[in-house]
Amino acid sequence: MRSHAAKTVSFLPATAGKKRKRDKAILDAKNTPLVTVYITNHNYGRFIDQAIQSVLRQTLQDLELIIIDDGSTDNSAEIIERYADHEKVITILQHHKGLNVTNNIALRASHGKYIMRLDADDYLDENALMVLSGFLERNPNVGLVFPDYFLVDEDGEVLEVMRRHNFSEVSLLDQPAHGACTLIRREHLLELRGYDESFHSQDGYDLWTRFIRHYNVQNVNLPLFYYRQHPRSLTCNEMHILETRVRIIEKQVQCNSQPLSTIAIIPVRGPSVDPESPALRCLGGRALIDWTIQTALEAKRLSAVVITTPDEELIAYVSRTYGERVFVVKRDRKLALPNTYIEDTLFHALGEYTRQRSAPDAFVLLYIESPFRTSWHIDNAINVMELFDTDMVVAVRPDADVFYRHSGAGLEILRKGRMLRLEREELYREVGQMRVVKRKLLETQRQLSGGKVGHAVLDQNAALRLRSEWDWEVAELLASKSARKA
Repeated sequence: MRSHAAKTVSFLPATAGKKRKRDKAILDAKNTPLVTVYITNHNYGRFIDQAIQSVLRQTLQDLELIIIDDGSTDNSAEIIERYADHEKVITILQHHKGLNVTNNIALRASHGKYIMRLDADDYLDENALMVLSGFLERNPNVGLVFPDYFLVDEDGEVLEVMRRHNFSEVSLLDQPAHGACTLIRREHLLELRGYDESFHSQDGYDLWTRFIRHYNVQNVNLPLFYYRQHPRSLTCNEMHILETRVRIIEKQVQCNSQPLSTIAIIPVRGPSVDPESPALRCLGGRALIDWTIQTALEAKRLSAVVITTPDEELIAYVSRTYGERVFVVKRDRKLALPNTYIEDTLFHALGEYTRQRSAPDAFVLLYIESPFRTSWHIDNAINVMELFDTDMVVAVRPDADVFYRHSGAGLEILRKGRMLRLEREELYREVGQMRVVKRKLLETQRQLSGGKVGHAVLDQNAALRLRSEWDWEVAELLASKSARKA
């Protein structure tokens, strides 16, 4: 690789003339390295030197390194400036613009055949670029390749080894690559017009959902980078991550010309069949059943809300409260007895509904004991089904607890050792009492199983299920907190 003159580019306030010189400095390159690595940094002065050194010490040296300081207020700029004269380094200083804007600045400044982002608090194995670029060189039909990784603490101590699926056996691409340390063909990234600047995080998830529609992706089952988890790490902010992913998925499916027609089906036994039914019990100033009905009515992806119950009191309450906004099905009492199959109730409800209206492509099965599920949880589950073309979507939460089973000779752990986490052994707990099911799956399988099953992750509040008085006490606190925010 031919060396190029080191460049320091400031994106701080500039005159028009300085701006033209800046753009020329970025775009006028005489070399084409095999790999561009860019490091995005905002106040990670404590970690960035290790990230930089991990790139410069790669066994593959046909590379350029772009270091972008995104408006840091710590000592980051001072550390970055030490590398300003390095022949492989371009440094860019700018006011804080956010991750995706910065990613696109790096993309425009890059010259490599392949490009990778490295976060300033992470670092690479010395062979990472050699292995990943070698894979893309040997496999021209693959547009993106990503490795497994080590999860480390603030001090770099390894906590776990994160192993992904064997991608030669993967058919459902709903588990994205890590946003950073993924090697991408730069021409493909340009064809996709780079990163979506309307999002301020989850760039990897957004890119993944667009990328898999057009190009092949693969995994190298080797841990080739060190992913640092610490209090400032974005992975700790679950609610922010989930909300951003919901918006990303929604934007992707808006392009669909034939969206799924979907209805909600809410089965309720009611007090006449189940004396302990909580349907009309008050939570936060309204009946429990109202939480689910009102949420379903607010969901943009639902064309109708169906209640199925044998309870006359409930039928009268729902009809009086919601009128024609809710389609009420009087269920045969036998279908509501304990130990009956929900599939029979669903067939009955769909049959009654389609006598008067068009048959839906899919339905969302909602139970009333999870009151903090919101309309965007429902919409997102439907969008996940559309985006990944699944037959069913289950609401879940990942469960990192240790589980055991009894072998007859004692307890045996279900997980491997603490240091090794295999994606194929990850456990998900069904929560939120919500499933999205294609009508054809129910008709062909005659049960709520089979087909291609996707998942929608819920936050902890939405996952709460009322099964005990303690759950009700927690729910009252959450309802009160929600009312105060409103």
